[in-house]
Amino acid sequence: MRQPARSTVRIVRTCSTTRARLERPDSGFTLVELLVVLAILGLLIGFVAPAVIRQLGSAKHKIAEQSVERIAGILDLYRLDVGSYPTTDQGLAGLTAAPNGVAGWDGPYIKEANGTKDPWGRAFEYRSPSQRPGHAFDIVSLGADGKPGGEGEDADIINR
Repeated sequence: MRQPARSTVRIVRTCSTTRARLERPDSGFTLVELLVVLAILGLLIGFVAPAVIRQLGSAKHKIAEQSVERIAGILDLYRLDVGSYPTTDQGLAGLTAAPNGVAGWDGPYIKEANGTKDPWGRAFEYRSPSQRPGHAFDIVSLGADGKPGGEGEDADIINR
């Protein structure tokens, strides 16, 4: 006949004290152990999260710089086909759909309208002719804050 399952008692020696501990296969973590782990995780998140957030902002700024240069290259292709850059009134929408009265348009040069938005979801500002000497046009992103000027992630991004 089969014996009923019994808990086993094991004697554990720690720091010159002897104590009996009941070992069960379903024993888990104590509340203190869980609190220690949560405290360690909280400290790690507290140290790592600000660095990750800074990197994310920096990445968006770099993506905006690359997008401005990419659109500048696309505008050069547009000029080769049409003979001039889109006017300020035509804007960057002239890259996705043919502007009225433009001959030689061979687009769309950008397939999605989102291609003319910065990483913060705002449309790039476009001016042609440029307000800067020596440039044919201006493509501007106002940075993370969406306001002219600023420093760091809030700095404006303009084509070279």
